[in-house]
Amino acid sequence: MALLVGTSAASAQTTATPPAAPSHHREGGYQNNHIDFAARGMGQLALWKLQALRDGLPPPPRQPIAVVAPDLNFIHANAKAGAAMKPAVTWLGHASVLIQAAGLNILADPIFSERASPLSYLGPKRAQPPGLQLKQLPHIDLVVVSHNHYDHCDLPTLKALNEQPGGPPRLVLPLGNKAWAQAEGLAHVVELDWWQTLKLGELELLMTPVQHWSGRGLNDRLRTLWGGYAFLTPSARIYFSGDTGYSADFAATASHVAQRLGLKPQADSGAVFDLALLAIGAYEPRWFMKEQHLNPAEAVQAHFDLRAARSIGIHWGTFELTDEALDEPPRALAQARRERGMAEDAFRVLAIGQTYRLPPRAVN
Repeated sequence: MALLVGTSAASAQTTATPPAAPSHHREGGYQNNHIDFAARGMGQLALWKLQALRDGLPPPPRQPIAVVAPDLNFIHANAKAGAAMKPAVTWLGHASVLIQAAGLNILADPIFSERASPLSYLGPKRAQPPGLQLKQLPHIDLVVVSHNHYDHCDLPTLKALNEQPGGPPRLVLPLGNKAWAQAEGLAHVVELDWWQTLKLGELELLMTPVQHWSGRGLNDRLRTLWGGYAFLTPSARIYFSGDTGYSADFAATASHVAQRLGLKPQADSGAVFDLALLAIGAYEPRWFMKEQHLNPAEAVQAHFDLRAARSIGIHWGTFELTDEALDEPPRALAQARRERGMAEDAFRVLAIGQTYRLPPRAVN
């Protein structure tokens, strides 16, 4: 399959003068576009955890997280359909999603491990099983990772996919992660900067800026990049947020993609994205999480900023990471929808294992 990595047309250099480093490139690492993020210190972390312990947080879920048997017949038939593949997404839990589009089977931020941790016996434990087991997956063509936190960049999962029958998938990581991945024996690794693209057949994968941070230990904070992804295909345009706080990056992404595809720039002239996969969980307490994680009301605003026809909430219900209950994000999302006068199907959640088939795109 043809592979091409390049910069977007908007950022292409046309002179012989060496370009200045992008503003998010800093000495020894990276930063956000709209804030300079400083990782919380041990004192602030201790204060948060002591407050949570005092207040009995997080509370237990009021009701079980919905888990359904995956539609394996559809998933595997769709995987073999080639050009006739129907655009579809299957939520595997947390931020892990199987995306099927343009004849490709794609995993975003896959984690199949029992813990989101460098240790197999300590750290946040999975509360729900993955929506599919590794052995139930179709052959995966492409894996994208938004950043190197353990709940999004799971090395045991990446190694298992690297050994899948039929050969390893293409693995896309943000800048600064390629050497680590190759040292771990992972094959076919590509790293991208914000606004860089990868072409695979009819898919154009665009890495987009989001507001977050990186680090797998205490001494590598902000050393590698983070980002979201836009999957641009003839049959569907899908956005994946990974982990992010709210920022003007969402509106900039919609503007960039609209310009790239020759769409009308007006917000009322039609959707830029057919579907946005937006994080809605791990947001409390706000004093600790606001700069790095969307709450559901902010995710709704991101939906509008992105000019998404529909959105699905991800990054909730699987790992107990913060102070809200595992089942709280959908309730907060429903309230945010009501406040904005949105229909339920405009921004919904799925059961773990559920597949959503994208409707045909409206012409714009």
